[in-house]
Order: sequence, then C-alpha cells, then structure tokens
Amino acid sequence: MSIVGVGIDVAEIERFEAALERTPGMAQRLFLESELLLPSGERRGIASLAARFAAKEALAKALGAPAGLHWTDAEVYVEDSGQPRLRVTGTVAARAAALGVRSWHVSLSHDAGVASAVVVAEG
Repeated sequence: MSIVGVGIDVAEIERFEAALERTPGMAQRLFLESELLLPSGERRGIASLAARFAAKEALAKALGAPAGLHWTDAEVYVEDSGQPRLRVTGTVAARAAALGVRSWHVSLSHDAGVASAVVVAEG
C-alpha cells in the first residue's frame, strides 16, 4: 500500500456555529442525517459537527481538492470502538477510485475552540 494523499483542516468552532445559524439549510447541505444526530436521536454537539466538517475538508484536500465533490457523498462516522471512519459514495467515491484509493485513515479532535481533522488516503 502507498499513500495517495493527505489532508488536514481546522475549523474555529464558534465561527462554524455562527455560519450554521446565519445560513438556513447549511447543515443539511454539509451533513447526512446520520452525522447530525447521535444514536439516541439527539442533535450532535457543535464541536463534533465542526470536527466532521474539518474531516470533509481534509478529505477533499487528500483527493487533490477537485471541483464537483458533494459534501454529502462523504460520511464521517464512529465505530463502536470509538475509531472515526469515512464512508464515501457518488462524486467522492468516483474521485477516490480514479486515484486508486483503497482505504482511509481519519483522526478528529476538538479543543480550545478549534476542531481539526487529518485524512490519509491509501492506495
């Protein structure tokens, strides 16, 4: 296996929250319902959403940041073990396949008002 791409991104949590509040429907354009809600059905916290947004930005960078990727064609989820993962479909899956990506590694973090993510695309 070889590394096809690496992406990193940070999001200021307060700024991200303000953007969601002033732009109706933005959350639905960025996230799948499964990303917006906890397994209990409650809405996910803003720091967690900001980290997921950072992961999607990092994913785009790992793929070379091509135009035409759809935000909802990438899902950030967490396994029962606590390991964050990516599930890609549509435009994102097509770009990943064209580059020979076979697996993903993702790390999420948020602290001191900043959410961050790193994505490694492996082929």
